[in-house]
Amino acid sequence: KKILVMGVSGCGKSLIGSRIAQALDLQFFDGDDFHPQSNVEKMRQGIPLTDEDRQGWLGTLNKQYIEQPSSVIACSALKPQYRDILRKNNEGLVIVYLQGSFDTIWNRHK
Repeated sequence: KKILVMGVSGCGKSLIGSRIAQALDLQFFDGDDFHPQSNVEKMRQGIPLTDEDRQGWLGTLNKQYIEQPSSVIACSALKPQYRDILRKNNEGLVIVYLQGSFDTIWNRHK
């Protein structure tokens, strides 16, 4: 099984993803851990990442799915084209989309 746990920042991707992985005895990866240093630096400075910034990172996550026989990855993957990159050569990818109310997400960012 290959599972993507997606949603906005603060929705619980890492927590839920790690619990799904534990319950199914799969490896868990937090997609943020795979960002290149240039992306980390931009985010640290509060500069939003562009689609171009994300291309290499999403390619790396796609490779993780290909190299791991089964895994759970937490990644926002908010745009359809991001999910398309993650699905490439991973047709059986299961996507879990986490959502929360505005107030819940807002309070998690305080």
